[in-house]
Amino acid sequence: MDLRVIDKSWTLFIDRDGVINHEKKEDYILNKEEFQFYDGVLEAMALLNNKFGRIVMVTNQKGVGRGLMTLEDLQGIHTYMMDHIVANGGRVDKIYFCTDTDNLSINRKPQHGMSLQAKNDFSEIDFSKSVMVGNKLSDMKFGRNAGIKTIFVATTNPEYYPDDTIDLRFDNLLHFAKTLVGNN
Repeated sequence: MDLRVIDKSWTLFIDRDGVINHEKKEDYILNKEEFQFYDGVLEAMALLNNKFGRIVMVTNQKGVGRGLMTLEDLQGIHTYMMDHIVANGGRVDKIYFCTDTDNLSINRKPQHGMSLQAKNDFSEIDFSKSVMVGNKLSDMKFGRNAGIKTIFVATTNPEYYPDDTIDLRFDNLLHFAKTLVGNN
């Protein structure tokens, strides 16, 4: 994948837990007090804001479906996250989340229902001019299922690389953002 072709006509699909913030092993981030940004993420989001025409977040949130947290808890996390991203020069145009507990739900990654929701909301999205950044193979398979290029960040699961669903690998989101900016 040639990063030099990415311009404002491209869309960034990005996962949340394990990419933007520290995830809890075998558990869920249940409220904003548990939400902790990775070092460099706010800088990365500002850099990515200048490179992509559209930025959307796609995140599985089974904790809501299991009754461990409420939609209000999830909204509180997202408001907290967005306030910090925007205050540091970044943006996310819309957050798509799936609370379904059924792993076969069309909206639950690795299925690509959330990409279809984004395309419905933002008709200019071209999946052939999109990248998915995630830290799990389900994120990479989501990208493949939607016809989107895949960027793997090895923040939590470095053992997944190499894999045929991964186009490029970076240590973390800031590494990807700085490489992208440096290539253009």
